[in-house]
Amino acid sequence: MLLGPYPSCHRWLAGFVALTLVLATSLVRAQTDPERVRALERASAAVLGLEVRAVEGAHSAATLGAVRQGSGVLIGNDGLVLTIGYLVLEAESIELVHDDGRRIPARRLAYDLATGFGLVQALAPLKLEPVPLGDSNALADDETLVAASGGAQGALTLTQLLSRRDFSGYWEYHIEGALFTSPPRGDHSGAALFNARGELVGIGSLVLPNAAAAGQAPRPGNMFVPLALLKPVLQELRERGASSASTRAWLGLNCIEFQDQVRVLRVSDDSPAERAGLRAGDRIVGIDGTTVAALAPLWKALWAGGGPERAVRLDIERGGRAQTVVLQSVDRAQVLRRPRGI
Repeated sequence: MLLGPYPSCHRWLAGFVALTLVLATSLVRAQTDPERVRALERASAAVLGLEVRAVEGAHSAATLGAVRQGSGVLIGNDGLVLTIGYLVLEAESIELVHDDGRRIPARRLAYDLATGFGLVQALAPLKLEPVPLGDSNALADDETLVAASGGAQGALTLTQLLSRRDFSGYWEYHIEGALFTSPPRGDHSGAALFNARGELVGIGSLVLPNAAAAGQAPRPGNMFVPLALLKPVLQELRERGASSASTRAWLGLNCIEFQDQVRVLRVSDDSPAERAGLRAGDRIVGIDGTTVAALAPLWKALWAGGGPERAVRLDIERGGRAQTVVLQSVDRAQVLRRPRGI
């Protein structure tokens, strides 16, 4: 099923061929349908490479690196580009990269903790047509889609929607209705997920060893953040740089869920968790009096417990002994490093 990589000048044609193969009889008509061809050409051309350098001393550099590469997709006539937020976290400089290698400077417009999206504003005309936003909620089970990355090494591949379910990340992250696809793409960061009409339905976030739904045979794949999460907050992201749901408590915990237990995987440097003495291997059994055995209830209880800066009580087990630890949570957005002058 893999249809890439392709030379950049042929990416739109590759996407057209891919979708024709996918939808068989119903898309054979597309070969003579100018609107369909135009939609596929626009979708492919609107996916750009993204190159980011983090600010000096960025906290996120330890896990994400100081130099990051990924993709973004043009969604606005004013040069608005949608990507995955972690690429632009604590960004010092951002460049958008065309298929032919041309580079356009850009600035970060939004980083949204609640959804995981990032918005970038091009600082010079891109001379491209933006893609329409599709309805990720309308995707059918097992629907075949097209994933596209940008830049000089950009590629298109066919991918199948394996499952659609809530996703809880180890880094204090939870979203509803994430899209899980296979086969996996290694260049998933900020990659665009399109339906057969060339409409954007998701933005690439992760590669996973198993993207299948419960009860299905394991299959490696990717997790895409669904566009359904963007539409209600897009205007807010443009106006204030984040959604109101992103103003919430943060502890600096990375946790793993395994066999009905939540264990600390690592703690972020100079975070509430580090200052409170939490360690890798600690088992979290409760938060503010609520028993937890999975990531979703842990993160939801953290965010529902009050303002972003408050005392948070964690009940833990360390070496078989029960302990209670009180942390002073912070607003994550307030501790991120920013470029000089901002």
